[in-house]
Amino acid sequence: MTYKLLVDVVGWIGAVVLLAAYGAVSSGKLEGTSSRYQILNAVGSAFLIVNAAYYRAFPSAFVNLVWIGIALSAILASRSSRRTRDREPDEAQGRSRCAPRNP
Repeated sequence: MTYKLLVDVVGWIGAVVLLAAYGAVSSGKLEGTSSRYQILNAVGSAFLIVNAAYYRAFPSAFVNLVWIGIALSAILASRSSRRTRDREPDEAQGRSRCAPRNP
């Protein structure tokens, strides 16, 4: 397999991954805020960056770099929110740990 063919295959895989992620969200199979969706976005964009950089399509590479940044930011925000929610379940529900609970 030549290097050019490898770059083309990687680019097509990236395109399919991005389209599959978008299709999964649009059909309700994935949540737009899920880590799985964001990881698919980041991986698909990374693959497209390889292809775009090879062909010197720098505007496309830039858009995909920003896309990865958005995906990673969403993943970190989701994990931070989940960590806070898991650590302090009473405060997240508006209850103090010192106050008695009413059923």
